[in-house]
Amino acid sequence: MATAAPISAPTKRLGETEMIWMMALLMALQAFGIDAILPALDELAVSLSVQGNDRQFVVGVYLLTAGIGALIPGALADRFGRRPILLGSIAVYIVLSIASALVTTYEALIAVRAAQGFFGAGIVALPPAIIRDRVGGDKMARMMSLIFVIFLMVPAIAPSIGEVILLIGDWRMIFGAMALQGLIIGAWVYFRLPESLTEENRQEIRPRVIGGNMLRAVSMPSIIGYVIGSSLVFGALFGFINSSQQLISESFGAPDLFPIIFGICAGSMAFASWSNSRIVERFGARRVSHTALLTFIFVASLQVYFAFQPNETLWQFVPLMAINMMLLGFIGSNFGSIAMNPFFDIAGAASSVHGFIRLTVAALLGAAVGYAYDGTPQPLALSLLAAGLACLALVLFSEKGKLFGPPEPEMGLGAKEA
Repeated sequence: MATAAPISAPTKRLGETEMIWMMALLMALQAFGIDAILPALDELAVSLSVQGNDRQFVVGVYLLTAGIGALIPGALADRFGRRPILLGSIAVYIVLSIASALVTTYEALIAVRAAQGFFGAGIVALPPAIIRDRVGGDKMARMMSLIFVIFLMVPAIAPSIGEVILLIGDWRMIFGAMALQGLIIGAWVYFRLPESLTEENRQEIRPRVIGGNMLRAVSMPSIIGYVIGSSLVFGALFGFINSSQQLISESFGAPDLFPIIFGICAGSMAFASWSNSRIVERFGARRVSHTALLTFIFVASLQVYFAFQPNETLWQFVPLMAINMMLLGFIGSNFGSIAMNPFFDIAGAASSVHGFIRLTVAALLGAAVGYAYDGTPQPLALSLLAAGLACLALVLFSEKGKLFGPPEPEMGLGAKEA
């Protein structure tokens, strides 16, 4: 069977710590591309003559096309290897970041951002597959939690970085910073990341094979609830991201505090991911994530209560939002690991189709929630509660009505590595 020629694969083994940092910062490229631009939305809207909530599309379209594009890199990576597809995605990210900085109309910016999300989707779709090549079960959940600690620190500081960039330039420089980050991390991947796909697990590029692998990855009742359920709760989170600048600046009248508040909320997710890495192998991904989901629903109920009070304050809103974002830190990596665990031999296809469902559904839901912004936190609060309840119903379906199952065993040859 012919295979793609390796792209200067390094010979020295990549250690677990370096792997975690590399995968986290790869995924953080997307997070920076979303969150660093948030403080510049007002300036961007004035510069490119954008009206009202339409400014949110610069974020929403990127998330949506990244979800759609996630279908492609995993299937290619299952055939040609992780390295060439990942490096190609990084190259696209760099080129289209530069293109975003050079546009002269909002329509052109939306088109470039859509292309960037679609063709650069591998930077988020492939890291879970690379990790799954090495480990599985609750050990994968622990590694993904550590990755999320680093990854989520970027949303915590990205708006502040965007604010600093705006002090020395305009919104276009933020896209220039994205390109520079992509170049640095791309060089790191090129020189240090070995190919993790083994010859026996290479899949054929045939529609029937690809379709069969993807169907297999979404047809197991025991995991589909985790894929769709996580897409719903993260859709509500994307709704917060899309509307956060307007919500904090307009509803609560605190535009100067926006980077700090956003950093507190995103930082709470990073803290949760670190905590999850310390406990998940002891208690199991199911027990931890199910507990977090039930608590998420309770906190969302409080958010609805306060949102419909006549004078909700910023300091009532922020702690509850931070707590629910922290709970998402326990839900996200554990749900993802549970869903990926059965698919060692088709990790690329599974990662792609799961990423497609999660990102596409979450992006569409997030865009709807963000566009429903009416000057109050009510649409966001209602979406958080509805998403939590629907997610619980889906998890109960996958678990046949029982929560708090035992720890997840490692499955596949990757359990022997790392």
